[in-house]
Order: sequence, then structure tokens, then C-alpha cells
Amino acid sequence: MKLSGLLKPLLLVLALAATPPALAGKAVDFQFTDVTGKTLRLSDYRGKWVLVNFWAPWCPLCWAETGTLNALNKRGDFVVIGVGLDYGPDAGEVTRSAKSHDFDVTIVAGGQRRDPDSPYRQVGPVDFFPTSYLYDPTGEIVMFIPGQVREGKILAFMEDWRRRNGGRR
Repeated sequence: MKLSGLLKPLLLVLALAATPPALAGKAVDFQFTDVTGKTLRLSDYRGKWVLVNFWAPWCPLCWAETGTLNALNKRGDFVVIGVGLDYGPDAGEVTRSAKSHDFDVTIVAGGQRRDPDSPYRQVGPVDFFPTSYLYDPTGEIVMFIPGQVREGKILAFMEDWRRRNGGRR
């Protein structure tokens, strides 16, 4: 087996080992409020894949993945929630940034990472941007994605998950 073949499973094991116990197993039924005032709960999306993507208006890597996130969000079995963080005192910056970068997903203005009530505290650590968490259709966190989301990797993971779970969505 090539070293690269061994490296991927090793990195996955290390990532899972570094995952706080609160992230293992069933996820907390998060509750966010989007920029239009609508309440969002993980349980609202039962049966769908949910990707919670944490980004910042000043993050160029975040904007490089918007096409991928928009494409995933257009799938009938997938929802992307984009949580803008660390944008300064004007929460309107989140909406303006999302619009200027054609980020066409549900948007949440999440405040600052140091805020005790910031939405990321209901999901998991956000040490840098972008950071995403993928929930399976049963509401379990199944993937932590530090850095950019890659559509092919997500779709392959979803297909593998379906095979392992008897074809369930």
C-alpha cells in the first residue's frame, strides 16, 4: 500500500481522536436564527444532509468554496447553512458579503468566536476559516472539514454512507 493510501485513514483517525466527546454520536439539536429572522434547528432537516459552514467576510479561502457550497445546497437531499463569524460590529456585513460573493445558502450572522452565545458553540470548534461540519440524515455529525469543502469528497462520503446504511438517504 502506498504511503498516500495509509495517510488518509491515519488523518481520519487523528481527526476523530481530536474530536471533543460532545461531537461524537448524536449531535446537539442546534438552534440558529438566520439573517431574515427565521429559526433554524437541526431537527427541521431530518432526512437531509446538513453542512454547517463557518466563514468570515474577510476570508479569501471562504469565498473560493462558494460555488461548491451553492451546488451542494441546490441538491434536494442537502442543506447548507453558512454562519458568518468575526465580522466586526455591523451584522449587516454578513449579508452584504454573502450577496457580493453570490453565496446562495441560508445565512446566519454568528457574531464573534469569543461570544459565549456564538452559534459555533452548539456545533464544534472553529479555529480557522473556513470550517465545516457535516450531519448525516439522522442528525449525527459525521465529518469535520477544516478548510475548503470539496464536492467530490462530500458526494463520495455520502454514497459510502448510503451503502453502509442500507441505502437510506
